[in-house]
Amino acid sequence: MNELIELQNGSDIRGIAIETAEYPANLTPAAMKKIASGLIHWLKKRVEQSENRQLKIGVGRDSRLSGETLKEALVTSLVEQGVDVIDFGLATTPAMFMSTQFSEFACDAGIMLTASHLPFYYNGVKIFSQTGGAEHEDIVEITTNIEPVVATEKGQVIKADLITPYAADLVNKIRQGIEGQPEQPLKGLKIIVDAGNGAGGFFAEKVLQPLGADTTGSQFLEPDGAFPNHIPNPDNKEAMASIQQAVLREQADLGVIFDTDVDRSAVVTKSGQVLNRNNLIAVLSRIVLKEHPGTSIVTNSPTTDHLKVFIESLGGKQVRYISGYRNVINRSIELNEQGIDSQLAIETSGHAAFKENYFLDDGAYVIAKILMLLPQLKAEGQNLEDMIAELKQPVETQEVRFKLETSDYRALGEQVIADLATIQVPGWHVDLENDEGIRFKLSEDYGSGWFLLRMSLHEPLLVLQVENDQEKMVRPVLQKIHEFLNQYPTVNQAKIVPLI
Repeated sequence: MNELIELQNGSDIRGIAIETAEYPANLTPAAMKKIASGLIHWLKKRVEQSENRQLKIGVGRDSRLSGETLKEALVTSLVEQGVDVIDFGLATTPAMFMSTQFSEFACDAGIMLTASHLPFYYNGVKIFSQTGGAEHEDIVEITTNIEPVVATEKGQVIKADLITPYAADLVNKIRQGIEGQPEQPLKGLKIIVDAGNGAGGFFAEKVLQPLGADTTGSQFLEPDGAFPNHIPNPDNKEAMASIQQAVLREQADLGVIFDTDVDRSAVVTKSGQVLNRNNLIAVLSRIVLKEHPGTSIVTNSPTTDHLKVFIESLGGKQVRYISGYRNVINRSIELNEQGIDSQLAIETSGHAAFKENYFLDDGAYVIAKILMLLPQLKAEGQNLEDMIAELKQPVETQEVRFKLETSDYRALGEQVIADLATIQVPGWHVDLENDEGIRFKLSEDYGSGWFLLRMSLHEPLLVLQVENDQEKMVRPVLQKIHEFLNQYPTVNQAKIVPLI
């Protein structure tokens, strides 16, 4: 049996790299050697090779404890099978894609070892060719076609610094994006970075400081795969509370937080307001709609109804689509191919990809776009909060996850969603502008809001998200859903009971 198939996680590979009392390790050095073979077979089909040219693959890792061991296994196996390798050491996911674009490296593929925000004992593999990120079907091919490649000669391995040129590229783009292209456009601004001990600590020294920003008070910049301070995740309440406190304590103009591998980010304003999820989408929407009037912005499904109103008030269009950053990005690409301009694909998790930036979900580039605005806002006596002042905020929100306790959990989840779609409750109206799960608009005795029930992308879970503009109106919705779910004994309702 090929155990690698179990490691597929959508468009990347993830597994347990450090054995725990609960989980045995399945992403091991031995597994990495097989992944190396799959990578070579996959890449050879996509790269035009002259008779004398060997494949060249760049490899990087985040700060995880298992990263160095897994990287060494991958690099050794690639070299033995005739591939030249550039070992970039500590890197970020977006930088690894750029290793295929920067002429000084010109890698045929960039491989990033990361499991994003997951606990320390996980690790994973993200894969880029020169045309973009791997898709679901690519991972299937890589994890199934794992026969070792017999090479006539071994490859070579060299070490190189990728973060410095990647950061310099960001600095240059920010300068170019500001009128007059000043050398230090952020001079006089205090901006602090929270890297959560992931791979994003470089941003303070290599991006913000050259632009003139004061980064005093930045925190958790040193890589530490045990993540001793908080989970590096802009979608995590503890992480966001940490950067909020730091901004207020340091009296900073802005706070920036990244996830472990820097493909996601969020910001905190001077007053401590969090700009993530719907608020971040709103800020970036205003930016791209000023640059590209009328463009369509693709988001995942669980966004507030108020965001749609906000985007349309700016002359744009919101396209809600299936969760999963590759799904959202691919939908935006499809719209462009159909002749419909779409400049931004973004999830509430913080994954954001701009058409102008290869449709790469790059948390550092998101911050770069925001930094381009700051000098102008400061000169006009405005701030980031002013940009989304018209975005109405819900009074109540709640998320509940239901574990599906059956082997055929996907069939169960889909049946629950299909049955819920037929329910007749006064004040519940099916929202037809929805491509994932079932979404209802709420009125009458259930206040004013919406709820969405959908399958988790990769886990045996149903995910419920409820939002209301009236106080104490989420609870009646939860009670009704609890009653409905009682007919499914293998849907674990432990998480909803304390809320009703």
